[in-house]
Amino acid sequence: MAKMGDTVPTRRGLLKTAGALAGAMIIPDAVSAAMRAAEPKQVPLTSSGLAPVRPAPRVVPSSPRVVRPELMREALAALERHGSTIKLRDRIVIADFSAPSSQPRFHFIDLVSGKSVSKLVAHGSGSDPGHTGFLQRFSNKNGSNASCEGAFLADNYYVGKHGKSQRLIGLDPTNDNALARAIVVHGAWYSNPDMVRTHGRLGRSQGCFAVGERELAETFERLGQGRMIYAAKV
Repeated sequence: MAKMGDTVPTRRGLLKTAGALAGAMIIPDAVSAAMRAAEPKQVPLTSSGLAPVRPAPRVVPSSPRVVRPELMREALAALERHGSTIKLRDRIVIADFSAPSSQPRFHFIDLVSGKSVSKLVAHGSGSDPGHTGFLQRFSNKNGSNASCEGAFLADNYYVGKHGKSQRLIGLDPTNDNALARAIVVHGAWYSNPDMVRTHGRLGRSQGCFAVGERELAETFERLGQGRMIYAAKV
C-alpha cells in the first residue's frame, strides 16, 4: 500500500490547491491522468518536414466518484474556521451523506496533490430507521444512534468492543456531543463490500463512521491523528 507523505505544505500551496479543488471538483486519479494524456504537445518535425506519427493516447475509463463543489467549499470553510484546532491541514476526509451507503462516499482528499481515494462508510441506524441505505436525518443526542454532521478532529486510538478504533472530537454545535456518545472510526463486517453485492446497501452503525474491516488499516493511515473529518448532507 502506497503511503501518503506527511510533509507539511506551505500555506500558499495549500490555498492554491484547495481553491482549484473547490472550483472544479476533485477529479479521481484516472480522470486526471486521462486529461493530462489528452493535452496537445509540441513535437519535433522529421527531416521530411512532417510530424512523426504517434499512437493516440490511451484514455483510462473515468470514475464517477467526485466531491461536489458545494460540499468541498463547505469542508474547506470548516477547515479554515477550525484552523487553530486542526493541526494537520495537508489532507482532509469528507463524508458525503447525500450519497447512499452503497456508494464510496468517504473521501480522503490530499490538498497538496489534489488526489483522492474513496471508501464505503456506514451511517447510524437512527439516521435511517427504515434501513433504506440513505441517511434521512442527523442527531447529536445521546441514545439517538444517529450520525451527526459537522467537523470532527481525529484524536487518539484505543481498543474497544469494535477492536482498534479512533476517537473523534466534534467541533461544531451539531456534533459537539460526539466524544460523549463514543462516535468513532472503526471497522465492521456490515461495512464490507460484499454487503453491497448481497443486500444493495451497507448495514448501519450506532452513529459511528464504520468502514470495511479490510479497509481499517488504510483508513487510519490516511486519516492519522490531528486531521479533520467533515460530514454533511448537501
